Amino acid sequence: MMLTSSVENAFRGMALVRAAEAMMRALGGEEITLLFPAISLPNDPAAQLGLADPGVEQVQISPVVRRALLFDNESTARRFEYLMPAAVVLPLIEKRSAPSAQEFFDAALGILHQGVLLRIERITTEYFAGTAYLYRVIAGD
Repeated sequence: MMLTSSVENAFRGMALVRAAEAMMRALGGEEITLLFPAISLPNDPAAQLGLADPGVEQVQISPVVRRALLFDNESTARRFEYLMPAAVVLPLIEKRSAPSAQEFFDAALGILHQGVLLRIERITTEYFAGTAYLYRVIAGD
């Protein structure tokens, strides 16, 4: 029985999603924490006036591969590229009811890694056969 090309592409895409996660683990994947603003209680008068700090929600992501990026000539800021498999990120996007990966990462306050909070600068999504399999997040001081 012959499969149509769209079905074949879907199977290939899903296989690549699993392969990307396995590769991140094989490369010694680390764990990072994304910080999101905590949702305050709407009936709390102090929160309504902005007097109470609602805190943050921590979301762990693993496996993640971190690569240091080269400094540019005009800055001493550190920048890193974080590679995250879609198999790990997609359930988190759904859990937070984000419409897209871009909006999920845009909502984050930053990446906490080894005690350092980094600002998310850019996110790109790698696709194969129409299926997202890897997220590249650039973050820095």
